[in-house]
Amino acid sequence: MINEKIRNIAIIAHVDHGKTSLVDALLKQGSVFRDNQAVEERVMDSNALERERGITILSKNCSCIYNGVKINIIDTPGHADFGGEVERVLKMVDGVLLVVDAFEGPMPQTRFVLERALALNLKVVVVVNKCDRPDARANEVVDEVLELFIDLDANDEQLDSPFVFASARNGVASLDASQPGTDMKPLFETILKHIPAPSGDENAPSQMLVSSAEHNEYVGKLAVGKIGRGSLSVGQSVVLCNYHDGNKAVRSKIVSLFVFEGLKKTPVQKVEIGDIACVAGLEDVQIGDTICDPNLIEPVEFVKIAEPSVEMTFMVNDSPFAGKEGKFVTSRHLRDRLYKEAVKDLSLRVSDGETAERFKVCGRGEMHLSILIENMRRDGYEFQVSMPKVLIKTIDGLKCEPVDRLYLDVPEDCTGVVMQKMGVRKGELVGMTPHGKRMKMEFTIPSRGLFGFKSELLTDTRGEGIINSIFFEYQPWKGEIKRREYGSLIAHENGEAVVYGLFNAQERGDLFIGPGTAVYAGMVVGRNPKGDDIVVNVCKKKHLSNCRASGSDDALRLTPPVKMSLEDAIEFLADDEILEVTPKSIRIRKIILDHNMRLREKGKLLRGEA
Repeated sequence: MINEKIRNIAIIAHVDHGKTSLVDALLKQGSVFRDNQAVEERVMDSNALERERGITILSKNCSCIYNGVKINIIDTPGHADFGGEVERVLKMVDGVLLVVDAFEGPMPQTRFVLERALALNLKVVVVVNKCDRPDARANEVVDEVLELFIDLDANDEQLDSPFVFASARNGVASLDASQPGTDMKPLFETILKHIPAPSGDENAPSQMLVSSAEHNEYVGKLAVGKIGRGSLSVGQSVVLCNYHDGNKAVRSKIVSLFVFEGLKKTPVQKVEIGDIACVAGLEDVQIGDTICDPNLIEPVEFVKIAEPSVEMTFMVNDSPFAGKEGKFVTSRHLRDRLYKEAVKDLSLRVSDGETAERFKVCGRGEMHLSILIENMRRDGYEFQVSMPKVLIKTIDGLKCEPVDRLYLDVPEDCTGVVMQKMGVRKGELVGMTPHGKRMKMEFTIPSRGLFGFKSELLTDTRGEGIINSIFFEYQPWKGEIKRREYGSLIAHENGEAVVYGLFNAQERGDLFIGPGTAVYAGMVVGRNPKGDDIVVNVCKKKHLSNCRASGSDDALRLTPPVKMSLEDAIEFLADDEILEVTPKSIRIRKIILDHNMRLREKGKLLRGEA
């Protein structure tokens, strides 16, 4: 049976190439909203963190109707750190829209997602987006995309993929780069023509691969996937099995069924071949499981998710301010949340640490883990995290580390300083391409060499540098890399920072705190650009005497403190520092708070005793 009334597509692209805006345009012209309905931009970015950062973090489902055909759409993240979200949903679709910026052309994540789509033999429709940009070069981008197809060993049929030229922001598409369209009709027609309708045996025993999972406060866990064989009905008895776990065979019963209509889930009694459905009532279900008819238990192979490359240690907060701001502060709370997160996010690996209060968390990159940290602190968790470290492997007896491909786009006059920084961080130049007054540069660089580099690049290029990176491969250890060129300013005692103490401390470097901030001994309150750690007394008050000049304290002028974001704080961390994270505060501190004990430990390290 071929279900011609359905098309299932995923929208894939590099970050900021316009995937979510394209979904907006398709939904608006696919009769999802009323003509007079007010709709905010990037309607699919429903998560608060997604709207703040302007990026997609989680894959999401929706649908629209065109000429009587239901088009199920999956919006996916574009950032490399969330590539696992893309990989797991590609089994749910029959084709993809590959969105490419009309100026930037194919970028690192474009290659990654296209490679995954071609490996699954999915049909591809290439959408050259942002054709309304004054610097758009649509025809050149078409050639670059075709070169990318050839590089990825695409077959003749895949090389014949159609191209559509669009401006998602304006809601128009065209089949001719020189002729702007008037609506999205050309893209809809291309989808119906080139993306195959789902097919399968409608009378065979039920089978559905679970590609995603959601939680609903009324019906509990929802398993999301495409019906690959037969049908599913409310009240039906099913068996959960897993291709990679031959022993799993859990009997269960379907309580409710939902399908996506527009942005909402609509309850139905039955789903058939090609439907993307949400199944409720299966509490033991996990992503990668197969829902089968009890009479024919055949698990479907699930796509192998790329391994994580960065590790951080999450631990219970033990600072002097512990327990004052958080709602969930114990090791039990922390452990439960991390293991639940690992079930939802297949790119995440969680394991118990050396003690009951420490947990090792491995992810795809710094942003991947920082999003997890930010979500947890917003949910009321209080904890500490260590400096991120790369995961080391032994391959053929050699110590190997992850290496990234790094793509930089910088002003031409900044090329020298960037090359110098890359040399220090063990980066190797692969290629350089001038365009106008800018230079595109490609490097291979150890993943650990990128820690803290983004902020340096923005400083060196006066905010004009563009950075993109993606995991390349494991290579032999490249040697030691100095993580940072600066030191920390460390608070001397517990108390409250005052103007007089801060005024004296700011001569030593850049401060992170202002007057009235509560501090404790061992807390990092600033950065010393000269490279060494310095202890400062920000709580020091001016000694009272009869000789004080009137108004002398008013003359003290403080430099505004540097406001550290979560990512900035993670990048700042040194080996002997950890980050204290609470719902209200982010504090950097030394692992050993007492200054004299730190000096003794440093002495032992220098003498080789530790």
